[in-house]
Amino acid sequence: MMEKTKYGAIKIDGKKVAEEIKGEIKEQVTRLRAEGKKLPHLAIIMVGDDGASQTYVDHKVKASKSVGFHYTLLRFAETISEEKLLKHIEQINQDDDVDGLIVQLPLPEHISVERVTDMIQPAKDVDGFTNQNFGSIVSKDQGVLPATPYGVMELLRRYDIETKGKHCVMVGCSRIVGAPLSMMLSTKGNATVTMCHKYTENLATFTGSADILLVAVGKPGLITADMVKEGAVVIDIGTTKIDDASRSRGFRIVGDVVYAEVASKASYITPVPGGVGPMTIASLLLNTLQASEERAIY
Repeated sequence: MMEKTKYGAIKIDGKKVAEEIKGEIKEQVTRLRAEGKKLPHLAIIMVGDDGASQTYVDHKVKASKSVGFHYTLLRFAETISEEKLLKHIEQINQDDDVDGLIVQLPLPEHISVERVTDMIQPAKDVDGFTNQNFGSIVSKDQGVLPATPYGVMELLRRYDIETKGKHCVMVGCSRIVGAPLSMMLSTKGNATVTMCHKYTENLATFTGSADILLVAVGKPGLITADMVKEGAVVIDIGTTKIDDASRSRGFRIVGDVVYAEVASKASYITPVPGGVGPMTIASLLLNTLQASEERAIY
């Protein structure tokens, strides 16, 4: 049974869906093990000791363990040269046992994210960041889908939210989320899509016409109730850490949408945290499983 928020909208529970997906993956891995077949293997590279990055990596390692994947975690000092890092990536590209590779971002300033991303073999790029995978979104020959947009599409599918013929407004045009998600909604979701960004004037004119409003900017409080159409589906992808002395950790995570206000008008809404966030890791696992299955065919 779908859970309603206390404000009226149905909560799109990404945490619950992510756990369901991990359970499904675990069943497939158990079957592979019983049949004596190769298990999926995810490699993760982390450069430096950024606290937030370490937390994300810890979550990915924990998720990999929970579904029975093999994993390799490679940690390098912040001072590693770009050329040495690229050589390590090439070694993983050539390792037939590794199915998926993630290079945790951000990277130190002296290392080019573009060069690193382009070095990853597209078939092992389970983040979906390479140019080949990005371009394949609009191709019939689909590659690996970007993890966060894939997670959003999966949430919409599992909550039976129709996108065909609907007007979707995407606020945010990043290469990681906004741009690929807009293309996926159009090409795979058969929606009419409007993309907005920081230069869009009269933003409320666009958001107020959306059947499905998706926001990925990283600006707390950007979307208020007066900017949302009655009954709209609202997907909040923004995450920002703000100080909060009332919390034991001294901070809390908020999205781009004023949740309490907007949930009183929306039909469905994602919370932050617990909405899209958990789906990103679930999508990484799905991509790794898919990569493993496709490599087993050849």
